[in-house]
Amino acid sequence: MPEDKQNKEWDKYEETIDKFIQIIAKNMNLYGITSSIGRLYGVLYFSDEPMTLDDMRDALEMSKTSMSTGVRALSDMKMVESTFKKGIRKDLYQSEEDWYKSFTSLFGNRWRKHTESNIEEAAEAIDELQKLLELTVDEELKMKISNDMERLHYAKNYYEWLMKFIHVIESGKIFEYIPKNE
Repeated sequence: MPEDKQNKEWDKYEETIDKFIQIIAKNMNLYGITSSIGRLYGVLYFSDEPMTLDDMRDALEMSKTSMSTGVRALSDMKMVESTFKKGIRKDLYQSEEDWYKSFTSLFGNRWRKHTESNIEEAAEAIDELQKLLELTVDEELKMKISNDMERLHYAKNYYEWLMKFIHVIESGKIFEYIPKNE
């Protein structure tokens, strides 16, 4: 095969992979991950070998500090793990290949924190309104408080249900209801 044609094929390959990495990066915003960290994950995902921070910096033309911050964030989300290779002294990283596992971990961590906070806030609001309801003599305010307490109880019940849903995802039971595509 002529070298020019072979180079064009490699260029087309790299263009196709780069395009998909951009899609990964863009979609990571759904999970609260910046596109630069999403690109980092994409580069690690398509790398045949674990990468050092220097390798990542060269591949993405970003600072080593940015790479370190990105790797730490991805590691916290269990999307990247450090690995070891004999003879290499620098830290090596590779992507978590199981996207189902990454999703359940990421989804659970993000939603759990916000949902727990919402449950606490609803409970505090209910407590404060209950105290005010017992103190006030204003009938119109009593009616407004009662209506809003019903809304808050509904919201709190929803968030408690959502915690059950989050548990189904985090525990992996979700795959009993919606099996992984193989």
